[in-house]
Amino acid sequence: MNQHVPGAIVTDFEQLIEAIVLPDKDDRHVVAAAIKTRAEAIITFNLKDFPATALSPLGLEALHPDDFICNLIDINVGAVIEAARNHRAGLKNPPFSADDYLDLLLKQKLPKTVSKLRLMSVMI
Repeated sequence: MNQHVPGAIVTDFEQLIEAIVLPDKDDRHVVAAAIKTRAEAIITFNLKDFPATALSPLGLEALHPDDFICNLIDINVGAVIEAARNHRAGLKNPPFSADDYLDLLLKQKLPKTVSKLRLMSVMI
């Protein structure tokens, strides 16, 4: 899987936009940027605007963030725990206990992720 480079800027994708057909034409730039970077997936809560019928021929799929994170947990649970620990540590005003942090993730529509992470909350 290609990895996102923090701070990287995607350029020269604009010429691809017109050829992309999506339910919401204002989302075409997302697919164009994904094509340009050779991404395998678009991670979005907005799955209805990124149908498989439009993405599959382009070698892309749309994944809900909850499914994406659960997949990451299955691949490398240690990295996800470390990321969650670092994220929680960055929340300082107010600080969050591990349980409060998981409750926050639940409010962010990540129930499957929270279900898996609750079993390891002592490490978060």
